[in-house]
Amino acid sequence: MNRMHSPAHPGAVLREYLGDVTVTEAASRLGVTRAALSRILNGNAGISADMALRLEQALGTSAEMWLEMQMKHELWLASQRSRTQVTPLHEAG
Repeated sequence: MNRMHSPAHPGAVLREYLGDVTVTEAASRLGVTRAALSRILNGNAGISADMALRLEQALGTSAEMWLEMQMKHELWLASQRSRTQVTPLHEAG
């Protein structure tokens, strides 16, 4: 599978969407703590389904867009780590 090279954390994209809105104001409007939003914006926490739905309401985006960004970011990170060899469960062909 061909994956994009180092897809952005959704927090970086969210930071662009917020523009000049402060983290405190955005957190208040989203109904989350400033610390929780700050962790997302700094790439230390991911976008949950609940947060994706909050962003959908607040920004007029789709929840699926945020979750897809999160999934792509996590898949890319996982693909960069070494892991034990996996044996196929079924024979090909």
